[in-house]
Amino acid sequence: MSTVTSAFAVSLAVATLPACAQISSQGSSDAPSMKCETGPLFKTFGGTKWFLYSCPDGKTLVIYSAPGSPAEPFYFMFFPAESGYRLYGEGTGAKAATEAAMKELKSLTRENIASLIEETKSAKK
Repeated sequence: MSTVTSAFAVSLAVATLPACAQISSQGSSDAPSMKCETGPLFKTFGGTKWFLYSCPDGKTLVIYSAPGSPAEPFYFMFFPAESGYRLYGEGTGAKAATEAAMKELKSLTRENIASLIEETKSAKK
């Protein structure tokens, strides 16, 4: 992965995670900012390639569309919520590609997500 892509991934995670953390903590304004840069792990969801990074809290997973992917630019984020995990996605990639990935991501269990987070920790940079 290029340095530009990596910098984009980290910047996007840093910019978006505090907002998501605030949502998950019911509006707390003292949510910590996190750099979600553990990884990347390469996976395919919905027939499209994605880069996965975990965050320092050990519970948040960020999923970025790979360069050249029809889903680019797009990201998803799993973050902890009272009932397990919330899935959030944003971007302007091809709708068919992002919807296919979202459908597959929605089927992941809490255990699947925890396993992906663990896999990012042993992924080679």
